[in-house]
Amino acid sequence: MESILTNAFDAFNKYSGWIVWNLFLAFIPLALSFWLFIRSSKRRSPLWWLGLLVFIAFLPNAAYLLTDIIHLIEAIRAGYSIWITTLIFIPLHLFAILIGWEAYVISLINQSYYLEQQGAKKFVFTGEILVHALCAVGIYLGRFLRFNSWDFVTQPHVILTSTVNDLTAKKPLLVILITFFVLTVFYGLMKQITLGVFWRIRSGK
Repeated sequence: MESILTNAFDAFNKYSGWIVWNLFLAFIPLALSFWLFIRSSKRRSPLWWLGLLVFIAFLPNAAYLLTDIIHLIEAIRAGYSIWITTLIFIPLHLFAILIGWEAYVISLINQSYYLEQQGAKKFVFTGEILVHALCAVGIYLGRFLRFNSWDFVTQPHVILTSTVNDLTAKKPLLVILITFFVLTVFYGLMKQITLGVFWRIRSGK
């Protein structure tokens, strides 16, 4: 039993240690979305705009968890016992990916709600598409170029140069376009599910 627990702990550290940190990063834009779009007044102070910039910078972290499926694949291929794979790797990774993605969806739902409250309902879809596009670029920068959200502050010139160079190359642009498509489709599906759950909770059914 002790050997199994030791193997499980080692396996978690090697293939699942990212979960807590990545979920923390995913919940930053979620928390900000409630402050910016739900509890915020109609007045947009300099602090509000600063919060919006932080929200945009960190939002790709929530959608980024979709790409962490590669860690699950690596863990399965590592040859651990069927018990560790089925009882730890699969449920833990899928749970983290789902929670991170839901944080992304709710953040955008809050953004859409804010636009509607501001009388800009016609810009809701445009706002969602714009966010998907920015997040697709952000996910590429994080997954392939290994940039972090705070690099926008610490080395913005490097990010700008890398982004411009990659957007003019065929392969990176293709990856970004595919990511954008996945985000758009998955968001559309999960948005309806989430709104349906919210409606049932509110109606008490």
